[in-house]
Amino acid sequence: MNKRDYYEVLGVPKNATDKEIKSAFRRLAKQYHPDVNKEVDAEAKFKEIQEAYAVLSDENRRKQYDQFGHAAFQNGTAGGAQGGFGGFDFSDFDFGDIFSDIFGGGFGFDFGGFGSSRKNKAQRGKDRVIGMKLTFEEAVFGTKKELKIDLMDTCDECHGKGGFGAKTCDECHGSGTVTKEQRTILGVYATKTTCSKCGGKGEIFETTCSKCRGRGQIKQRKTLEVKIPAGVDEGNQLRLAGKGEAGINGGPNGDIYIEFTVGNHPLYEREDDDIYLELPVTITEAILGTKKEVPTLYGNINLVIPAGSQNGDKHRLKGKGIENVSSRRKGDMYITLKIVMPEKISREQKKLLEQLAKTDLDNNYDIKKFNDYLKKNR
Repeated sequence: MNKRDYYEVLGVPKNATDKEIKSAFRRLAKQYHPDVNKEVDAEAKFKEIQEAYAVLSDENRRKQYDQFGHAAFQNGTAGGAQGGFGGFDFSDFDFGDIFSDIFGGGFGFDFGGFGSSRKNKAQRGKDRVIGMKLTFEEAVFGTKKELKIDLMDTCDECHGKGGFGAKTCDECHGSGTVTKEQRTILGVYATKTTCSKCGGKGEIFETTCSKCRGRGQIKQRKTLEVKIPAGVDEGNQLRLAGKGEAGINGGPNGDIYIEFTVGNHPLYEREDDDIYLELPVTITEAILGTKKEVPTLYGNINLVIPAGSQNGDKHRLKGKGIENVSSRRKGDMYITLKIVMPEKISREQKKLLEQLAKTDLDNNYDIKKFNDYLKKNR
C-alpha cells in the first residue's frame, strides 16, 4: 500500500517551518480526532496525521525522510543502513502535551495512548449558555428572574464515584489503558487505548450505583434566582460562576452564561446608554411655540418648544438616559421634533391658511435666496 507524502498529509510545503508544521497538525488533529469526528475514516486519517507529525516535527527524522522518503523507516534500506529508523515505534513520541493544548483538560478525550490517561484527573464541568428574554423596562431598571435549567449534577448516592466497593481493574491493572501493537510499514506501531472494562478509571466496583448507573452524575432540574443588573442590553451576557455542569473526579463546576434578548419599546429607541424619542408637534405649535408633556424613563416632564421650531430640531435632556451597567453613569435622552401635517382641514382653517399665504415672507433668508436665484435664471 502506497503511503501519502507526509507534507501532503499535513498540507504544508517541504520548506515549512516547525511552527507551520505544528499549526497544521493542531488544526487537523482537532478536525479528525475520533472523539470529535464520527466519520468512518476519521480514525485512520487521525493516525496518518499523527505519523506525519511524529516524523516532520523531529529534526533528525525529518532529515532522514527528506533524503530517503518512507524508506528511511524500513529495515534493510539505505536509510536503515545508516542508522535510520528501522522498526520505528511511535509509542516513544509523547503527544500528550500538544493534545492537551488543542483540546484542553475538560473534554476527556482519549489521545490514542500518547501521553498518560486523563480519565482519573479532575476535570472542570461544562459551561452552559442560556438565552433570556427581557422587556425594555426590565433591561433598563434591572429585575429578578427565576431560571429553571436541567444540569448534570454529582450523584448524591455514590458521591460521583459511580459505584461502591472499589477495586483495581483486572484488565488494565489500574493503569486505565490497554496497550496494543500493530505492525505497519514503519515497523511496530504501539498504541494505548482506554480500557473498556473500567472506562479509563483504573478501578471497578463491586456494586454499580443504581441511581446514576455508574456514570457518577445525574440530570437534575434546578431553579436559580438571577439578579439582572440595571442597564443590560441586547446580546450582553451575565456569568453565574460555578453554577454550570458538575465537574468530574472532584473538578470544579462550570459556569452559566445568560445571554439577553431585549424587547422593543413603543416610543423609545436605545443607542448604548442614550434614549431617543420622536415628538410629534403640529404646525401651529412649531410656529407659535408651546409646552409639551413628554414621557421619560423617570417620569413625565414639560418641554418648552420655542416659537419657530423646525422639523428635526433636537432637544437634549442630560442624565435622562440609561444607567451604564458598569460605570453606573446615566446616558442622555434626545427628543427630536416631528412636525405633523394635517390630513384634513376645515373651511375656517383653510381661510386662515390662505391669509397666512398672503403674508410677506420675502424677508425669510431661505425664501429670498431661492426667489433671487429664480429671477436671475429666467
